[in-house]
Amino acid sequence: MSTDNTDGGGRMTDTKLLNSYIKKSGFKKAKIAEKLSISQASLSKKIHNKCEFKQSEIKVLYALLDIEDSNEKDRIFFA
Repeated sequence: MSTDNTDGGGRMTDTKLLNSYIKKSGFKKAKIAEKLSISQASLSKKIHNKCEFKQSEIKVLYALLDIEDSNEKDRIFFA
């Protein structure tokens, strides 16, 4: 099993699970990007593992998307 990660980090976002939480929240991705103080393009790159979320952004997403369960947090952002 390869652990190579070309972006230099070890974290991977579970795109499908994160998108399900976004959909459930009712927030548009444009609004989420605004709350994170990033562009929609940057948000898309982060969701699709082209670059990593910052720890501060992850904390905002926990609150914004009402993700409280630590197992779910790990599944989404530390897959």
